[in-house]
Amino acid sequence: MKGGTEPVETSKMEKAAALLGGMIDLPTIPAVAIQVLSLLDEPEVDVDDVAELVLTDQVMAARVLKMVNSPLYRPATEITSLKGALVYLGLRHIREFILTCSIIQCSEGKDGVLGVKPFWEHSFGVGIVARMIAEKVGYHDTEKAYIGGIIHDIGEVFLSYYMRDEFQQIVDSINDKPHRLVEAEEEFLGTTHCEIGLCIARAWRFPDDYCEVIAHHHAPQEAKNAPRLTAIVNLADLFCNVRQLDYGGKAWVSFSLADEPAWGMLQGSGSRLSELDIERFCYELDDRVEEIRELVGNIFKNG
Repeated sequence: MKGGTEPVETSKMEKAAALLGGMIDLPTIPAVAIQVLSLLDEPEVDVDDVAELVLTDQVMAARVLKMVNSPLYRPATEITSLKGALVYLGLRHIREFILTCSIIQCSEGKDGVLGVKPFWEHSFGVGIVARMIAEKVGYHDTEKAYIGGIIHDIGEVFLSYYMRDEFQQIVDSINDKPHRLVEAEEEFLGTTHCEIGLCIARAWRFPDDYCEVIAHHHAPQEAKNAPRLTAIVNLADLFCNVRQLDYGGKAWVSFSLADEPAWGMLQGSGSRLSELDIERFCYELDDRVEEIRELVGNIFKNG
């Protein structure tokens, strides 16, 4: 099944599907993105054709250029053409980049309980930390970890905007308490942003590994297809939630690394995670906060 993962608890998935099914104005992935993804599935892909297609959506094209030229991607010189941006990314990563831009486009103007900018500051923060952790553990594709971090919480956009009153109650119920948001969601709604995000990811034809990250980033030990990737995003999410990238100052979580399943899952041959200086790592993350906020501000400025 496309966009499949190992089975998620049936009752929670049914509840998530029912909540989504009751919404008449849910965003859909931009038509251009669907066309680009289909084009990238072809055995022989010409970057000129991809660029020509993306240029038909000027908002997406502008966002691609903004993101590629941001400090997060660090090109040696400013990239001024879309083709140049796509060549810089490489065909391997264009799919993930277009998916990210599509989610951003769908969430614009949907300030909810969380706020769009704090949401994306957290999401890009998790992406950056996931890439850093991936390097530490010798994961084969650090960019995949980065994209997985960016998209892991897409279900929160739905809850924050489309179920604003209910979600506000959930947030209020754990304010200043060491409870995880995902646990409060399940208690109040019978499902969580993980199952809701999985439903959206499947509808948007996300690759299977990303679907698994979205579904299991709070329980990486349940991941079957991409357990290391899911564990990487899980740890990155935890780090961001206790630093300055926690949805605008709502500290919902505390954790001990030794007690986290992901920590054990990422040990082993080739991993340098045991050498990680946690305090220094957190300071390094704090140093990236302003550039993340600047990136998100630029992405949402003038479309």
